[in-house]
Amino acid sequence: MRFLIDTHCWLWAIAAPERLNDDATELLRGDSHTTVFSTVSAAEIAVKVSIGKLRFEEPVDEFVRSRLEMDSIKPLPLYLHHALRVAGLPLHHRDPFDRLLIAQAQAEGLPLMTADPRVAAYDVQIIWAGRGEAPPQIQ
Repeated sequence: MRFLIDTHCWLWAIAAPERLNDDATELLRGDSHTTVFSTVSAAEIAVKVSIGKLRFEEPVDEFVRSRLEMDSIKPLPLYLHHALRVAGLPLHHRDPFDRLLIAQAQAEGLPLMTADPRVAAYDVQIIWAGRGEAPPQIQ
């Protein structure tokens, strides 16, 4: 199975794996699944580093590239049709990075691993990664 990972889940997998549920952890560690990381997430991380909301021990570009390579995670570019698809999404979620990830997941037919219950309001398959119970619309 291929799936797109939400930015916070990727960061949790690296820095706070205890925040992910056991199923999500197993998917991320398993060899029979392909984790896909969006360039949208790279942009979100870079923005947070630039405004001081996120810090790494090494430059952000080295950190992201080395972790993706180390974990054999496949990058997904942001294509024009992904970006334009956002215009058709209802405003359940106002975060532009999350809206782009939802549009990419829809366009590519990929489930989205997330712990954000607001994402479940969209027509996208969810892999629930949170420790708490999944919202009713996900189960």
